[in-house]
Amino acid sequence: MKITHIAIWTKDLEAMKEFYTHYFGGVSNEKYRNPIKKFESYFITFESGAKLELMHKDSILEPLDIEEKLGITHIAFTLDSRDAVFSLTERLRSDGIRIVGEPRTTGDGYFESVLLDVEGNRIELLA
Repeated sequence: MKITHIAIWTKDLEAMKEFYTHYFGGVSNEKYRNPIKKFESYFITFESGAKLELMHKDSILEPLDIEEKLGITHIAFTLDSRDAVFSLTERLRSDGIRIVGEPRTTGDGYFESVLLDVEGNRIELLA
């Protein structure tokens, strides 16, 4: 058994699509639109086969909160090396993406950095 995809309600569907395709090499499908439900979405597919469904509906509104909270807390992407984690972290930082955890070795042995995507979702970069 494997996880097929994770879905995120988004405020700015296009900005989120651009973020995950630009920085993480995801490939987007064509936008799906359901005019009756006023729903739009993209599936972003990554090299590993994992998918992220980005969804938007005007009636779904939630304040952005960057603090830790119950529920799904982050998405982790594995990179090839510690150098790759450093490099992508610095690229994201220079492009104005907020880094909330500097590259480090964690107590459970991962080398990681933590950032927030354009809507405040926590992303871990691992090596």
